[in-house]
Amino acid sequence: MQTEATTETGETTESYQLTALDRCDECGAQAYIRVELASGDLLFCSHHGNEKKPALETVAVAWHDESKKLLAR
Repeated sequence: MQTEATTETGETTESYQLTALDRCDECGAQAYIRVELASGDLLFCSHHGNEKKPALETVAVAWHDESKKLLAR
């Protein structure tokens, strides 16, 4: 699902919300973390996202974490 977001400077950007159709690249569970890399995106469940975070933080362009949705249920 694409939605629009506004930055602090007032610019409009597109942001992406993960849905139940987005699956973890490691295990196939529902993805709650999207990692933007220069070469493309990776999707992870909360477990694998947290496991891979130390290795990917240095090369990630952006880290989009929606794992708080797990607590909302």
